[in-house]
Amino acid sequence: MTGKAKVPGAGPSGRAPRNTAVGGYGERVAERRLVEAGLVVLDRNWRCAAGELDLVALDGPVLVVCEVKTRSSPGFEHPCAAVGPDKAARLRVLAEHWIAAHPHLVGADCEVRIDLVSVIPAVRGAALFEHVKGAC
Repeated sequence: MTGKAKVPGAGPSGRAPRNTAVGGYGERVAERRLVEAGLVVLDRNWRCAAGELDLVALDGPVLVVCEVKTRSSPGFEHPCAAVGPDKAARLRVLAEHWIAAHPHLVGADCEVRIDLVSVIPAVRGAALFEHVKGAC
């Protein structure tokens, strides 16, 4: 054993796949931009048996679940096009699980909004960022 920690989702080399690195970058950009817009991030990459939430935040009294989609170039379909009805339904179920797991942070009757955030890294300068509120 080499003593090196293996990155979750890593291949035989022990390094994370490129899409994991791109996704992590997008989530960091999204978090920073959402905080700049006044949201308070409560959780990032929260997991349970039903799946994962990229970002959970508060926008005033509203709990916001943000699905972050990142593409390495604008040549692919728009990142938000990757969220269809099945994914939207799963995000709503995951939001319910998050609320049940965090009763001390939000009330069971809090308003919930599901937002989509797309990030496309730029060759130079700031990444292209789009925040679609209440998309699902």
